[in-house]
Amino acid sequence: MVSALVRPGRQLAKRLLLLQSGVVLTTALMAVFAVSVDWGISALIGGGIFVIANAVFAMCAFLFSGARKARLVMASFYGGEVLKILITVILFVIVYLYIEVELVPLKLTYLLALGINIFGPVLFINNNK
Repeated sequence: MVSALVRPGRQLAKRLLLLQSGVVLTTALMAVFAVSVDWGISALIGGGIFVIANAVFAMCAFLFSGARKARLVMASFYGGEVLKILITVILFVIVYLYIEVELVPLKLTYLLALGINIFGPVLFINNNK
């Protein structure tokens, strides 16, 4: 019963992660063919940073469910958000320090994945009616 409460949220998160991954891969391929391989790799890295951090958040956010575990639900949600921010910062620092990337596709693809994260759930929820 408790897992039935979490199932719609988990399915929405899974669909959102798949959509983000597909858009990031498509954007990276388009950058490879339109500009250069360096742009494609940079776009893949930028979008990948967001997708990885978002996947970690989704795993943490849906760890617990039910009214009896309300404190654990909130703690795992906020802990997941903090972990998401930390992972994002750490991955950007690693990329800036150790990988030679093009900044324009890196940041644009990250922002594209962020935009999907903001507007994607609205599209999924409206399609269920």
